[in-house]
Amino acid sequence: MEARFVRCPGCGKTNRIPTTDYGRPHCGSCKHDLPWIVDAVDADFKRIVEQSSVPALIDFWAVWCGPCLLVSPALEQLATEKAGRIKLVKVDVDRAPGLSSRFAVQAIPTLLVVVSGMVIARQSGAAPAPELRIWLDHALSSSLS
Repeated sequence: MEARFVRCPGCGKTNRIPTTDYGRPHCGSCKHDLPWIVDAVDADFKRIVEQSSVPALIDFWAVWCGPCLLVSPALEQLATEKAGRIKLVKVDVDRAPGLSSRFAVQAIPTLLVVVSGMVIARQSGAAPAPELRIWLDHALSSSLS
């Protein structure tokens, strides 16, 4: 199982975060919820996203895309703010052409919110952090209804 290392916003300790798991990641020292940020490709998307225990914010991006690189820090900040409530999944369109096709991604960045395997919100193009926060909050609140 692949993993990423994340610094706890509560105590600063480094924690290993699995790409797939049930429940929500938390710090091994202070038990603070941790931001869940993972990468996905065609082969592991189902396990990482569709079987996720929390809503997934999918970021379709590419290393050569300037707007994608501008949006990325805002998305990571949202993942930190909403630790324990969302999973940020980064999908490099060059490494996951099947997913790009499946979700008809024609411009990047493209963001999706997926809950229980269903897309509940979609946003194309770069947007400022406050606008992304409002969009995500709206999507998450509508998924509870």
